[in-house]
Amino acid sequence: MTVRSRTVSLALTAMLALAAVSGCGEDDSRAEDPTPVNGGSSGAADPGQGADPSEDPTADDPASSDDPGTEQTTVPVYLLGDTPIGPRLFREFHRVGADDPLARAAAVVTSGDPIDPDYRSPFPAGGELAAVTYDGGELVVELPDASWTERPAGMSRQEARLAVQALVYTLQGVQQERAPMRTVLDGEPAMLLGVDSGSGMQQAPQLDVLAFVNVTAPEEGATVSGTVHAHGVASSFEATVPWQVRDASGTVVKKGFSTAEGWMDKLYPWETEIDLSGLAPGEYTFVAMTDDPSGGEGGGPTEDTKTIVVQ
Repeated sequence: MTVRSRTVSLALTAMLALAAVSGCGEDDSRAEDPTPVNGGSSGAADPGQGADPSEDPTADDPASSDDPGTEQTTVPVYLLGDTPIGPRLFREFHRVGADDPLARAAAVVTSGDPIDPDYRSPFPAGGELAAVTYDGGELVVELPDASWTERPAGMSRQEARLAVQALVYTLQGVQQERAPMRTVLDGEPAMLLGVDSGSGMQQAPQLDVLAFVNVTAPEEGATVSGTVHAHGVASSFEATVPWQVRDASGTVVKKGFSTAEGWMDKLYPWETEIDLSGLAPGEYTFVAMTDDPSGGEGGGPTEDTKTIVVQ
């Protein structure tokens, strides 16, 4: 192994080890800036708030989770997906009724249908919360019954923690506030899935709970043509975010890379332009991934895939 290869391998291994060790901890007190939602319009966070997934613009035309006849708004939701280092949270955007976006976004997390079939609700039993409110200082989640306070059989402590963090990230993103999330039952502080969230829970550090790469656009199932603006967030070795377009057989027909705004400590925005004009009409898969110069020693790259239809 060359000196550079050894350096690359050690750096990548250190990054993965840091995330794995942090993810096993119980300290959820550190907060990151929430994902902003600007009435359904695209936009970036104020850079003065600090870089995080909020700096990636919202999806261009997110799917609707509610009756299209009602007034709607765009909300971020965090759902579970698989990665080489275990389950992690991925973000996607949904259109929901504007009358109660906190509760409607929470319902997508606990029992809704993900747009991307690679994602799933982190709440195995499903169901909806009794209420979600913001009182100006806290996000208060009212549980429907005592069964929500206990961790279900077969669910690990880490999976329970991810489920709680999915709600924290989602609700803070909808509200655009770093307010703690507190869970109550009949007005009294209560555990959620066996996690002590009754006294207030903040976002865990991104590398503890989020997937290392996430695609915002193109969205799952998008119909595209010509040049496509792809973007998302990632924490990838040396900020390099490789991407591919694969045909129905899995053959790579386009590939390249984007350079994110940073790496290692959190997720940073990346974006790229992809010329699809030379492709035959049909269904393809867009893939963004983390760079893996170690050749698989760290478990392989994290990927996020989106099915697209080229006209």
